[in-house]
Amino acid sequence: MRSLVSAAHDSDIEIVLIAANQPCAGLDFAQEQQLPSRLINKADFTNKTAHENALAEALEKAQADWIFLAGYMAILSAEFIARFDAKIINIHPSLLPAFKGLNTHQRAIQAGEKVHGVSIHLVTADLDDGPLIAQAQLEIKTNNPDELAAQVLQIEHLLYPAILAALASDKLHLNPEKTDQKVSWKDTSILPLAGTSLITQIDTF
Repeated sequence: MRSLVSAAHDSDIEIVLIAANQPCAGLDFAQEQQLPSRLINKADFTNKTAHENALAEALEKAQADWIFLAGYMAILSAEFIARFDAKIINIHPSLLPAFKGLNTHQRAIQAGEKVHGVSIHLVTADLDDGPLIAQAQLEIKTNNPDELAAQVLQIEHLLYPAILAALASDKLHLNPEKTDQKVSWKDTSILPLAGTSLITQIDTF
């Protein structure tokens, strides 16, 4: 989230809301930076639908163009996702469609994979299965999942902000009106092809 905030400032993007479903360091940071923030605590609601309605209303009131998930460890309902079609973006620490879900680094090592990485995708009703926006990969050179996670995190902090900058500069379009091409790139030069030896490849879709 800090990397996204930094990218927003560099690109003159307005951050209209930082929302969380439980108290967290991200909200503390937002308040320190005097950014608009709101805790919509899931513990205050009797069910998932009521909580998601409150979150959706806050996002609509803020008039958010895009919604970036950063450590939001909850599965969004199909109804919520449809309400923000082609607006919700997620980052996942694997080369999707491989290793959906949790514990991706350990699973990649145990499976004997040679490469691992990160995927950025549109959120759909299917878990970790939305249209891909970009991927970056690195060679696995460790048997320690914590070390691999730290390496992947470096890529995440480069690639995720680059997607935000691409949207703001009109190099990337997300298309709610289309069913077969939700993601379209005009110019991929903004992606961090250089700058770290960890990145060996970036594919765009």
